[in-house]
Amino acid sequence: MSKVYDVIVVGAGPSGIGVAALLQQMNCTSYLVLEKEEVGASFLRWPKEMRFITPSFPAQGFGQTDLNAIVPKSSPAYTLDMEHPTGEAYADYLDIVADHFTLPIEKGVQVDQIHKKDGIFLIDTTQGTYRSRYVIWAAGQYQYPDLKPFPGAELGVHNSLIPSWRELEGDDFIIIGGYESGMDAAFHLGRLGKKTTVIAKTNTWELDNSDPSIALSTYTYGRIRHLLDSDLLMSVGNTAVTRMEAVPSGYDVYTSSGKVYFTMERPILASGFSGSTTTIENLVTRGKHDEVLVNEKDEAITTPGLFLAGPELRHDDHIFCYIYKFRQRFSVIAETIGQELGLDLSILEEYKRENFYLDDLSMCGERCQC
Repeated sequence: MSKVYDVIVVGAGPSGIGVAALLQQMNCTSYLVLEKEEVGASFLRWPKEMRFITPSFPAQGFGQTDLNAIVPKSSPAYTLDMEHPTGEAYADYLDIVADHFTLPIEKGVQVDQIHKKDGIFLIDTTQGTYRSRYVIWAAGQYQYPDLKPFPGAELGVHNSLIPSWRELEGDDFIIIGGYESGMDAAFHLGRLGKKTTVIAKTNTWELDNSDPSIALSTYTYGRIRHLLDSDLLMSVGNTAVTRMEAVPSGYDVYTSSGKVYFTMERPILASGFSGSTTTIENLVTRGKHDEVLVNEKDEAITTPGLFLAGPELRHDDHIFCYIYKFRQRFSVIAETIGQELGLDLSILEEYKRENFYLDDLSMCGERCQC
């Protein structure tokens, strides 16, 4: 493919669709969204019972945009009639946004690798090589689970690979990881009358922190509170799993405390995600938290013109893993590229009014006073 695009966005999830919608409103005529499957593919892979942690509410008429919206003047709550959308429903919302803005999305295009030559990005895909002046990496995390957090982890099953909790046979499970996905698994299994033991490095259910990227969200804690006081959930905090081994009757799970836990069922890995940026390791440098190092414009420090949008974004201790967080950086990326390309930046004023523009990171991470 000889055409050189101004911008190529990789991924058609909330970050890819969100930033592409902004480029469209800035009258960018030379851009493309590459998607390996379909719009919102990660959400379509969620366990059937899984729902959004952050609530949706149509309060935009009073200056408060729906927390799960990716563009101003839209609300998943209004569109889907759901306060906590399912993955399938949210994928429908993303489709609606993409159709509304007539975004140029090419589906079935998997990016294999990217390299830069003479100021142009060469994007090698299953459908050939695309060329672009700028790349916005928005491929997310969910389809890139961390499957090897410790020796023997392959004996377990990652929570992202479970279509429905009802499909699991057995009555007593070990869940490794105590953040949102681990406790969500415990909740749904508990509803089915199944016992779970959650082994977690951090006591997320006890942390005094108002940031749901660090402590357990109030929504999740509220659902598992009654389980913590029952015999359906045993929480083992401040404990790391060091390895797993298969034994004739099941699995032994070894921990940093020296205690070994046994289960007859495959342990459930709620161990997080390696992230899609592992595909472009040649273009990025990582920091102490294994995050991609970016400048104040979310541009990779080692590769000018490559921008990171979505849940892998991190600035020091500020973690942008929720939609209501990372959506505020779409405008920063689009403005940076738009200034270089001479695009119409007037739409950014609306984004600022709707709290979709965060360029001062000192405003992040304030604690609640009460």
